[in-house]
Amino acid sequence: MNNFAEIVEEIKSIVSSDFDGKKIFDKDVADVLGISQMNFATMKKRNKIPYAELLDFCATKSISINWMLYGQSPESLVEATNKFFMVKYFSDAHASAGGGSDVECEEIEELEIPEQFVFMLGGERELKNIEAINVSGDSMEPTFSYNDIVFINRNKTDLQRGGIFTIRTEAGLFIKRVQKRIDGKVDIISDNEVYSTQTLDPREIEVIGRVVSRFGDVD
Repeated sequence: MNNFAEIVEEIKSIVSSDFDGKKIFDKDVADVLGISQMNFATMKKRNKIPYAELLDFCATKSISINWMLYGQSPESLVEATNKFFMVKYFSDAHASAGGGSDVECEEIEELEIPEQFVFMLGGERELKNIEAINVSGDSMEPTFSYNDIVFINRNKTDLQRGGIFTIRTEAGLFIKRVQKRIDGKVDIISDNEVYSTQTLDPREIEVIGRVVSRFGDVD
């Protein structure tokens, strides 16, 4: 997969005609993507790709996200088009890795994913159970960061083995590391050590599904 810097250079090339031959700077790319210069600089330093903004840009320019992420030539996309798969994407849904978030109005879109990514979601047969949402907050850093797109398998709700899940409590929608205790209660754990662990009764938790990927493996 292309890294952040490589994607930035691709974007500069794509929008060059809009700048009348003038040199294009990173701040110009930040403006094109609708990201503040400060957040852009942080993402570039951490090589954190802004998937949601990149998807909007590709849609506007009629560019395949597979080309942008994997550097495929336009010619190769003709054949590769038949090897794309679609999953449900709740573009206005944000699960908090911080202070809580919830979903009142869910706009359902279809997110195109390349064939080579499907096995990371459990294979083609699992795609019917897969949904994608956005991340907000920083309590799950470095595993997840703000604006990451994560993939949830809604068929996997058993907490017995633990792992990272999307859950709903009375405080909102969360992405957290969940671990069942011997006493039957459940620890809600943040990967960012700044945040403390919460302990809840299982009846206080609605398990939406297990987080299985984010355009990359989940620890």
